[in-house]
Amino acid sequence: MPAMMAGQASFAPDAARIEALARAALARIPAPFAQHLGDVVLIVEEIAEDEVLDDLGIEDPFELTGIYQGRPVGEKSAWDSGAMPDRIHLYRRAILDEWAASGESLERLVAHIVVHEVGHHFGLSDEAMHALEAAVE
Repeated sequence: MPAMMAGQASFAPDAARIEALARAALARIPAPFAQHLGDVVLIVEEIAEDEVLDDLGIEDPFELTGIYQGRPVGEKSAWDSGAMPDRIHLYRRAILDEWAASGESLERLVAHIVVHEVGHHFGLSDEAMHALEAAVE
């Protein structure tokens, strides 16, 4: 039986699909972390801007699947009033490139990236990020 039936087209997941997967992963973040994520803005873009790549010293935009921009929760103060909201940027084309190369499910890959960026929001160690990721799966 053919993998694709006549009249059905197959397309790479669009930004809306990546966002839906990311929001589903965010919804699985356990308390007490979840209560501190309400103000974090989720943005899905095609690829990282040159300025972001330059700031990180990254030449190949396909090496950056996501980034957290903001101050970790433990570093916030009353002086942050009026600052830009914390943001998690996901980069669709880099995610799709990693997805194709990894053999991982897209849902699991997006969850992994989201948890990693949430971990930066909380200033977590890599070990703590892995524990949080296990709770999200």
